[in-house]
Parts: sequence; C-alpha cells; structure tokens
Amino acid sequence: MASLSQGLSSGPVRSRSDSGPLLAYVLLGIGAIVMIIPFFWMLTMSLKDPSEILKPQFLPAAPTLDNYTQVLTRTLFPNWYFNSLVAASVSTASVAFFDSVTGYVFAKFEFPGKRIAFLLILATLMVPTEMLVIPWFIMATGVKLADTTLGIVFPGLITATGAFLMRQAFQSVPDELLDAARIDGMHEFGIFTRVAWPLVLPALAAVCIFNFLGNWNAYIWPLIVTSQRLTMTLPIGLAFFSNEAGSAWNLIMTGATLSTVPLLTVFVFMQKQIIQGVALTGMKS
Repeated sequence: MASLSQGLSSGPVRSRSDSGPLLAYVLLGIGAIVMIIPFFWMLTMSLKDPSEILKPQFLPAAPTLDNYTQVLTRTLFPNWYFNSLVAASVSTASVAFFDSVTGYVFAKFEFPGKRIAFLLILATLMVPTEMLVIPWFIMATGVKLADTTLGIVFPGLITATGAFLMRQAFQSVPDELLDAARIDGMHEFGIFTRVAWPLVLPALAAVCIFNFLGNWNAYIWPLIVTSQRLTMTLPIGLAFFSNEAGSAWNLIMTGATLSTVPLLTVFVFMQKQIIQGVALTGMKS
C-alpha cells in the first residue's frame, strides 16, 4: 500500500515537471512572434505601392520592388551603406588584433603596475560616450579627420570591453603549452598568433560580432564628426532621409529593411559563435 501511494503521489509531480519546458517553449514562442511582427510589417510596407500605405491591410495586394529601385538609385543610400560597411569592418579588424594583444599581455605576462593598468582600462567603461565626444571632436578636427572614414573609426580602434573579454579567454590557455613553444625556440609573436590565438577563436568571434554590430548602429559620434552627405554613415543618412521623405513610408521602410540585412545575416550565421564566446569568456576570472 505504501509503494502504491508513493507511485500515485509521484504521478502529478512528474506531470508538473514535464509541463515546465512546454510552458517555457510557449512563452518563448509568443515572445518570438511579438518581436518578429514589427520586422515583418516593415518588410511588407517596403513592398507596397504608395496607394496601399494607408489601407487597412497587412499584406500588399500587389508586391513591388519599385521602392528598392528608387532608394538605391535616387538617393545616397549606397554611399551611406558603403561608409557604414567600411567603418564597421575596419573597426572590427582593429579590435580583433589590438584587443587580442592587450588581453594576451594582461593574461600571460607579469610586469609592475599590471593590476593598476588593467583597472584603469576597465574604469573607462564607466565614462559615458557623451563625455568623450568633445575631446574626440577636438582631436579629429586638429588632425584633419573630420568628414573622413578614419575620423568615424578612430575612437573604436581598441575597446576596453574587448580587451577584458580577450583577457578572460586567454587565461584559459594553459601556460605549459606556451612554455613548450618557447622551449622549441618560437618567438613571442609567433606564440601569440600560432599557439594562443587559435585557441580563443570563439571568444574572438564574439568580440568581433558585438563590435561590428555596435559600429554599424553607431549614431552619436558619426553624427558629430560628419557634416557632408557623402561621408555620412547609414544611421545618420536614414535619419536625414526620413525627414526629407516626409510621409513616404514605403521608401522609409525600404531603407530600414535594407539597413537590417547585415545585422540579420550576422545573427543567423554566427549564433553559435556568439553563444560560445560569451560562455567561454565568463568561465574564469
């Protein structure tokens, strides 16, 4: 009787535990739908004829690509797209190298003032960007970098966040492996590039992805350092285009749709690297 009562009592508990994952999936599915609907609405608006914009219908009656043709041929959208792509790519390449070197040095070398220097680097994370734009602008105008791609990029050539994450990743590399390479006669830069660097590629991928997305969406600094339409990046160009287009929501949504293509591409194809990088960088302090 005791065993029977235990079996009966364990049944509801098991069913409740089984319903937990199902409820989580339902809630995640609802959240995903809520987040996808605005993107889907933006896409459908970009495919509508101007006469259909104010009609109470979600899908376009006659989908058209004329909006994309107008945006790509009659505006400076290709220039803004190219400027953002170059700025984000150059910044990401610079961060991939310099943040890796910085993280490697702080993780694998001992020198006087190491902890203080690292704390000072981390302290820069507490300084708001709004407080830095004035000295950045003075520097950019002083060396003739205003309205140039390098002027847009130079504040983000090395980042404290990336240096911290790479330091965390390099700490997981065994010191014995590096010592063995030194015994074999390999120079330090070779040890860094050929031994240590390949072991932290997931973390490096996460740093590069986050940096690319951040620079692609950057608004405040590009707005301040650029004044000519040809040198503007995509977020700044879209803001001006939205003001000029007025009520032409089909064109505005077309530009917004095109601007999300690189972001969606990164998230779709690099999800695994993002998750692995975040997990690895938080394993050892």
